[in-house]
Order: sequence, then structure tokens, then C-alpha cells
Amino acid sequence: MIASDQALDRCRQLVDLARSKGADAADAVCRASTSESVSVRLGALEDVERSESEEIGLRVFVGRRSSSIHTSDFGAEGLAVLAERAVEMARLAPEDPYSGLAPEGRLFTGETPELDLLDAGEPSPQELREKALETEDAARAVAGVTNSNGGTAGYSRTVFGLATSHGFARGYASGSHTLSASVVAGEGADKQTDYAYRTARHRADLPSPADIGREAGERAVRKVGPGSIGSGRMPVVLDPRVGSGVLGHLLSAMSGPSIARKASFLLGHEEDQLFDSAIRVVEQPLRLRGLRSRTFDGEGLACSDRVLVDGGRMTGWLTNVASAAQLGLGLTGHAGRGGGGAPGIALSNVVLEPGQASVAELIGDIEDGLYVTGLFGQGVNLVTGDYSRGATGLRIRKGELAEPVAEITIASTLLEMFRALVPANDLELLHGIDVPTLRIDNMAVAGE
Repeated sequence: MIASDQALDRCRQLVDLARSKGADAADAVCRASTSESVSVRLGALEDVERSESEEIGLRVFVGRRSSSIHTSDFGAEGLAVLAERAVEMARLAPEDPYSGLAPEGRLFTGETPELDLLDAGEPSPQELREKALETEDAARAVAGVTNSNGGTAGYSRTVFGLATSHGFARGYASGSHTLSASVVAGEGADKQTDYAYRTARHRADLPSPADIGREAGERAVRKVGPGSIGSGRMPVVLDPRVGSGVLGHLLSAMSGPSIARKASFLLGHEEDQLFDSAIRVVEQPLRLRGLRSRTFDGEGLACSDRVLVDGGRMTGWLTNVASAAQLGLGLTGHAGRGGGGAPGIALSNVVLEPGQASVAELIGDIEDGLYVTGLFGQGVNLVTGDYSRGATGLRIRKGELAEPVAEITIASTLLEMFRALVPANDLELLHGIDVPTLRIDNMAVAGE
């Protein structure tokens, strides 16, 4: 796989080629990755996978017309053909008054902070196999586990580079290590399955295989023998693993492109008190070893810590160049970039800050409610805010977690859920979007 400096050289080369073919401006983004994983099942090796990919994308501007194109051919002749085709395509494209490169004065400059995103050591296939076996063994050792879907250990490394025709050229490398297990509990028609996984930038930051395996086993066992629940309105408590989705819906609806298309349920609520005044949501792109950490966005702007919700109110939309121009707003450093195409919106290490109550205190006054550990279905409409998902979890009786329940639907609107949301104090920074346990009163629950 190419190194960061090689990725940047390819980007610069492609931008120069586009300018020589008649582009007024251009940017190029290069992404290369390698990954390896080992899977075991019932103590035996099941699968070994290794993949490598390299891709470079070019975006060119001819006046107010633009086009995007990408390739995995890094040869000199292939890049020259790519640049020529991109310029030809741009000349045929309709004019877009909002597209363009970020203003030169807003580009990231200065020293790049060290975010420690790459572990120097790369595990061998044998090491991965041993970790996968340990993880599965721990899951299978949990009383009540009757079968296994397997354990997996993996490693990946990614290189990213971005260069523009007005002088920006930066890149970085990152890596990740992953452990997971999925097992079955119960017998016959009452079999239940669940999983646990963890990803970290450095191996040293991963929990032990025993901890991950034990979590997978315990999650599966506690689902055995589910009943249902009477329909009605009641308090619903979301496990952090599923609660992060509620925050994800908020972030998606705050996206500048969604606002520009008038396709967000948050339109008209810019100044409203969406949450309780104690609620804060923060973004931390410069967190050391963060899974979504980055120093610059997909258009070359510096990333910095930002409060997205303060005192229960949004602090503004999340923009890239095109949406900022369309909405008449400033740039927020949230452009996201894949291997090709125009920039979208991407966020970095978003956290809903914890509350004061423990989980036990959060549920202690609930006479009859639902603790949700799993959600399924696509019943979330980000244009209207309507929310309806299938759910599994545990009954809450007299302030205590009780028997498992399944085949349930929970429903409300996202705005109503935001207003009722109360966080516990059990926040852990594990993923790219993290929340503590969340309580939402008066949700509609459909069961028996």
C-alpha cells in the first residue's frame, strides 16, 4: 500500500494534469487501505481475509461547471486520461452557482497536531487467530450459550491525502484494531443471538478478549425466553449501543445539504429549545486516538472542537462549501470526502454529555417500562421527524430490569423524544458517536 507522501504526490500530479487540460480549479483526494481479519467458529479456523485498495478521485471546475471522476489506475497514462475526461465532462455539465473550492484564506495551515491515530505494530495472522479464539472461547463459556456464530479479530490501516489547485496539500495515516464475537443462547424455537465488538486505534486500548466474549455471551443469554408487553405509553430507556442512533438522527437533520434541500424536520426549529436546558452535545475532532479524529475536513478546512447543542438549543447547521453558499452561511469545517464525488458532511467524535443520575437512579421510579437493547427496521423519517422502530429488550418493573421482551414497536416523533430525553451518567467513549443510557418518557409502545 502507498504511503501518505506518495498519496499526496499522486493528488498533486492529478491536479496539475487537470489544470494543464483546461480546468480553472481542481482538487484530488486519494484513499488507500489494507485490512486483515481472521474468523474462527467453534474453536476452528473458519476464514482469513486480506484486502488492499487504492483509489484516487478528481474534481474539476471549468467556470461554474464541475465534474467528478475517480479511478484505481495510478499509472501516469491512466491519470492523464482521467484528467482529460474530467475536464471534458465539466464543460458539458450545467452551471452550479454554489460549487467551488474552499476560500484560500480558510484553509488549514501550520503544524499538524499529533493525534496518535496509527499503532506502529501490525499483528500477524497467528496473533489475530489467537485473539479471535480467546474472544469466542470466553463467549462460549458463559452459562446458557449453546452455539456460536464465531469470533473475529482484525486490523486495518488507511492513508488519506487531499490536494487542491490553490495550494492545500495534506495527508495522514490511521489504523484500527477490532475484536468481536457473536453467539447463540437457548434451545429449539427459543434460540437467541447477540454480539459484542470493540474497535480502537491502538491494540493497547482494546478491552481483553475475555471481556468482549463475556459481554457477547451475557447479552445473548439475557434475551432467552422473551415475552411481549402491553401496548400503551410508557417510559423507554435506551441502552447506549442503540441510543447513539437518536443522536445520529439529530446530526443528519443538522446537515447543511439537507437544510438547503428543505429535507429536514429541524427546519423552522433553529431557535427552539429542542432539549432540556442541561443537554449539551459536543464534537471533538482533535481527540487523541479518536475513531473519527481528523485535523482537516474534506475541503481542507481546519477541524476544531465545537458545541453542537448548548443549553438544549442547536448552535447552527453543519456546512460544506456548497451548502454554505446556498444558505448564505459560514463554513463549519464539516465537509466529508470519500474516494470520489463532491464533498458531503461528516462529523468527528460526537458526544452527548452525561447527566447526574446513575442508571439505577434513572430507572428507579419506573413502575412499568421498557429497556431497549436492540432496534431494527427503517422507520425513521428525517423529513417529518416521525419515528417508529422494532425493538427488543427487557421489561422494567418497579424500578428494576426484569424479563426479556421482543416483537415490540416503539414510536414517537424525534422532536418529542428530544424534549423528553434524560441522560444517565454512564458515558463511555467507545465509538464515533457516543451517548450514555437515555430515558425518554411517554413513548408509544405496541406489543400484545
